[in-house]
Amino acid sequence: MGYRDLRDWITNVQGLGELKTISGADWNVELGVITEMVMNQHGPALLFDSIKDHPRGYRVLANSLGGLKRLAFTLGLPPESDAPTLLRLWQDKNHQLQPIPPKVVRDGPVMENVYNGEEVDLLKFPTPKWHEHDGGRYIGTGSVDITRDPDQGWVNVGCYRVMLHDRNRVGFYISPGKHGRMHRERWLAERGRMPVAMSFGHDPLIFMAGSLELPWGLSEYDWVGGIRGEPVEVIEGPVTGLPIPAAAEIAIEGFAEPGLVQAEGPFGEWTGYYASGMREEPVVRVAALYHRNDPIILGCPPVKPPSELSYYRAFLRAAAIHEEVSRAGVPDVTQVWCHEVGGSRLFTAIAIKQRYAGHARQAALTASQCHASAYMGRFVVVVDDDIDVMNLEEVMWAVCTRCDPEQDIDILRRCWSGPLDPIIPHGKKGHNSRAIIDATRPYEWRDQFPPVCTSSPELRAAVGKKWSQLFAAGGAKRT
Repeated sequence: MGYRDLRDWITNVQGLGELKTISGADWNVELGVITEMVMNQHGPALLFDSIKDHPRGYRVLANSLGGLKRLAFTLGLPPESDAPTLLRLWQDKNHQLQPIPPKVVRDGPVMENVYNGEEVDLLKFPTPKWHEHDGGRYIGTGSVDITRDPDQGWVNVGCYRVMLHDRNRVGFYISPGKHGRMHRERWLAERGRMPVAMSFGHDPLIFMAGSLELPWGLSEYDWVGGIRGEPVEVIEGPVTGLPIPAAAEIAIEGFAEPGLVQAEGPFGEWTGYYASGMREEPVVRVAALYHRNDPIILGCPPVKPPSELSYYRAFLRAAAIHEEVSRAGVPDVTQVWCHEVGGSRLFTAIAIKQRYAGHARQAALTASQCHASAYMGRFVVVVDDDIDVMNLEEVMWAVCTRCDPEQDIDILRRCWSGPLDPIIPHGKKGHNSRAIIDATRPYEWRDQFPPVCTSSPELRAAVGKKWSQLFAAGGAKRT
């Protein structure tokens, strides 16, 4: 893979020309604004140092996965790949993935500094207030919460936002239906209190795994091991026994207890809204803190798309949907893409080579409700295989010209959503609807559908070769 921990990753990314170091930023909103502006342009990874009120060496890394080269490198794929090639290579690698369980080790860099009980002080870290209207500072945006199923014993490593309440208490919001939320509900209802570990800086691949929809019972550690081709080294936490990344930058252990709640939020989320507001959410009372010398917080603040979250998730979620739809028996799916404009969840395009009547609806319905896309979707558009689903203009052209709204748009009601959905009024239950848009040529007379008015690839290649000088600088310019 070329790297073993976050620091190796930073060194390699710097060598790719994909890192910018910034000194002197204020943790109070300024750091977040800089990140937002760079992220919106798919700019470099940002390493903040000498942050206001904190010593040099206590750093924050942001926008780690918001660029094509960095994403490819993190996945162990060629950094020079263009977007379609990266998607294809990732689909192949994901299809062949063989999970590798983590390896328990006795010690690791995360244990360079150990604090217990009253020694714990999370205020020492340069935790950002990411957005100007946030309800506080969020130490957990690129973090993972580590929990164990109380009955089956498997470990979940999920990315859920973590608010810093004070020196030894953090709040952790988890959307309904997420694996960590189901663990938490069962622990608090059946066992009295829940052991929790959290990591706030680690290999970006661990963060990436924590933000994906992996199958129930598959630990994200196993998935990361499969991607890397070797096990993740973990330490069994002295307090909870939960596996903590041995090379983590900052980690905590503690307990959530029934009835121990505190106001959490508001927080600007990936939809581009403060949709979840402020509400009482469970709190983790921190029993132990571990961190490396000169620790690094891994930050991934969600913002109005385009964003880092919507960018890297578009590749991973598209591949997962493609895999799940094909496994469900839908044939000849040629492409899937989860558009950034919808935060990689709200607008999915799927291309098929039509084989039979009803094929398009089957593909769209399956894509809307498979595990990788069921949470908080909105629109699924199915198109013919002559449409490039990664090109939003082509997709919408197909919608405008091949979709008859009366016949080709269906609505699914009472689907899985949650409080982060801005269309759901405060206090209402977490249902939304889905629009299934069939933008394929009508199957019954697809062969008689008007031909597309565009030059053939062969003709374009021939003319382009003859007039190569005209297009060498990026295309003909008006004079």
